[in-house]
Amino acid sequence: MARYDFPRIVVTGLGAIVPIGNNLTEFWDGMMQARTGGGPITRFDASSFDTTFACEVKNYDPLLHISRKETQRMDLFTQFAMSASEMAVADSGIDFERTDRNRIGVIIGSGIGGMWTHYHQQNNLIARNGIPDRISPFFVPMIISDIAAGHAAIRWGLKGPNYATVSACATSSHAIADAIMLLQRGDADAMLVGGSESVINPMGIGGFNAMKALSRRNDSPETASRPFDAERDGFVMGEGSGMLLLETYEHAIKRGATKIYAEAAGFGLTDDAYHITQPAEGGEGAVRSMRLAIEDAKLLPQDIGYINAHGTSTPFNDKNESAAIKTVFGEHAYKLAVSSTKSMTGHLLGAAGAVEAIASVMAIVNSTLPPTINYATPDPDCDLFYVPNTPVKREISAVLSNTFGFGGHNATICFKKFEE
Repeated sequence: MARYDFPRIVVTGLGAIVPIGNNLTEFWDGMMQARTGGGPITRFDASSFDTTFACEVKNYDPLLHISRKETQRMDLFTQFAMSASEMAVADSGIDFERTDRNRIGVIIGSGIGGMWTHYHQQNNLIARNGIPDRISPFFVPMIISDIAAGHAAIRWGLKGPNYATVSACATSSHAIADAIMLLQRGDADAMLVGGSESVINPMGIGGFNAMKALSRRNDSPETASRPFDAERDGFVMGEGSGMLLLETYEHAIKRGATKIYAEAAGFGLTDDAYHITQPAEGGEGAVRSMRLAIEDAKLLPQDIGYINAHGTSTPFNDKNESAAIKTVFGEHAYKLAVSSTKSMTGHLLGAAGAVEAIASVMAIVNSTLPPTINYATPDPDCDLFYVPNTPVKREISAVLSNTFGFGGHNATICFKKFEE
């Protein structure tokens, strides 16, 4: 049942580190240029792997935001999170010296956490024939998924609600939903929220190869991520972080926020209870999450103009998500626009929800829909308007951002155009 008496929640700050850009401007420009993040893996020798490419973050310099000493005590996923957090905080213009930091919280999720650190430390143990004298004292604090949220709290002295969400590819959408609830309940005035991931390493690529989830289009990595295309053959691994600053409207106005991007209007959270990796037939769980998000936002299906789809470029997901959209929207499904920005960024796993929420918000602000690139061969099961290959100018007042994760987790966030 929709909630009608809670305060409005607004988005006042955005920050991103993604394979097509190392800040918000570069991210948006990359989408507008239909740029791909795909290319051969450079982080390790992948020549013996079934998949030899990924969407890596490029030219990243953590020292722009983090001290050298701190980087030595942070896994790459935490470094990404801290950089994106610095950007979101700066973008919002919030002055923590002038706010009650007891009422500012942080939720930063990660689907897997410090996989790079785990890989290196385990190699140290093996090299020492099982003798653990070379295990770093920072090993545990570097691998645990909640540590990015802890670092952010320490960085700014934020003493409100603080934790991590972990729900596979739905992780950071759950983080956003939780932040909305905490703000609506009155448990915080502002929340720094998002997700971060870095698993382009031998265990990450090898593990997803073993379950046949990754594309093997090694001869053309730039075109491998092709959501909704009939020739899609799996997702492309991405990495990076997306962060948002959410506030109650009252708090944003009181502190003199200079810009409000959009309103975080509602969310829907469900589970398929069907299979550990495959979506339910017809996207049944996704149907319910989208309907709940629309209802929570006090909207009607026809009010939605754009959906940033989960759109992984896997055979099952894209077919079932398209079916779910048609079930929810009926004839309106053929009037709204759907696109998958994973076609450009790859799949950022636990960071996907936050990164795609940012893309959704920017679509509202700029009245422009990001494209689904590499769309060449229509699939009869995927017959909606997927904004193929180039951006489309379109005024939209409400969007949905879908994320679905292993374990059957479904999360849909609704953003609305901000109005005074």
